[in-house]
Amino acid sequence: MPRSVQEILDHADELAKRFEDYEPSPDDEVAVAEHLLRRAALARARSERQISEAVEAARRAGLSWKRIGTELGITAQAAQQRYGPVTRSV
Repeated sequence: MPRSVQEILDHADELAKRFEDYEPSPDDEVAVAEHLLRRAALARARSERQISEAVEAARRAGLSWKRIGTELGITAQAAQQRYGPVTRSV
C-alpha cells in the first residue's frame, strides 16, 4: 500500500509520542528465564517451518525419504511419518 512521505512522517511522530508517553507497569516486566524460553520456542517453530519447507522442496526435487532422513539425522520412516503429511500434495 503506497503511502506518502508525509503519512510516513506523521506515523513516525505518532509512534514517537506513544513511546515518550509510555508509563511501564509491573505487569510489563518479564523474567529473563521466561523471555529466553519464549525466544527459544519461537526459534524452534521457525526452524520446524524451515525444515518442512525444505523437505517439501526436496521431495519435489525427487529426493528419497531415505536421503531426507539421513540429512535430518533420523530414519526414512521417521522422516516420512513426520513430514509426509506436509508433502502429500507434492
